[in-house]
Amino acid sequence: MIIPKLHYISQGNSPKEHLENIQKACTSGIELVQLGLKNVSDKKMLKFAQEAREITAHFQTRLIISDHYKLTKEVKADGVFLEQKDLCPTLIREQLYPWQMIGGTANTLQDCEALMTKEVDYICLGPFRSATTENNASADLGLNGYTAIIEILNSDTPIIGVGGISIADVAAILETGVSGLAISEEITRNFDSIRTFNQLLNASSTEEQRYTFE
Repeated sequence: MIIPKLHYISQGNSPKEHLENIQKACTSGIELVQLGLKNVSDKKMLKFAQEAREITAHFQTRLIISDHYKLTKEVKADGVFLEQKDLCPTLIREQLYPWQMIGGTANTLQDCEALMTKEVDYICLGPFRSATTENNASADLGLNGYTAIIEILNSDTPIIGVGGISIADVAAILETGVSGLAISEEITRNFDSIRTFNQLLNASSTEEQRYTFE
């Protein structure tokens, strides 16, 4: 299973805005969208997930849904991203279609190792740089954190960098061994940045040229 190198985590002040931004990202050539909607009822989440699936299917873009694994199966999204510590990827795998992928979130080496034993398809490691100063916020990893964790892991599981990443950070982050990036704010501010992110990510690799956008 090839995991696209650039993920857009949708943002918006309302569900409608999330969907509009997903449409813009797809139009701009994103390969994978993660529906970032939170704090909506299950009934509304189903409606918006179905709409997001329609948009992404039209563009042949992959759709990942956060945490709602039953809904992921119901709308036939491409996978689920597990942010909650109490959701076990191994158990959720049994609830999904065989072709659906599972991503997990990690902040430490131990988090990554635990997810790998549960055979997730990719790991979002972060934050690279946090936008918050809350006491309970996870520590920023930065370039040194990424380098240290990825060297020890030495794994084929794709590690996706996440958290406050800008275009200016891409080259240095890729040197740490990170496989790809999950971006929200930078893309939401300027959907044209998707092309630049894709060019920078693909310049680092010759094996996934099919992700190059002309």
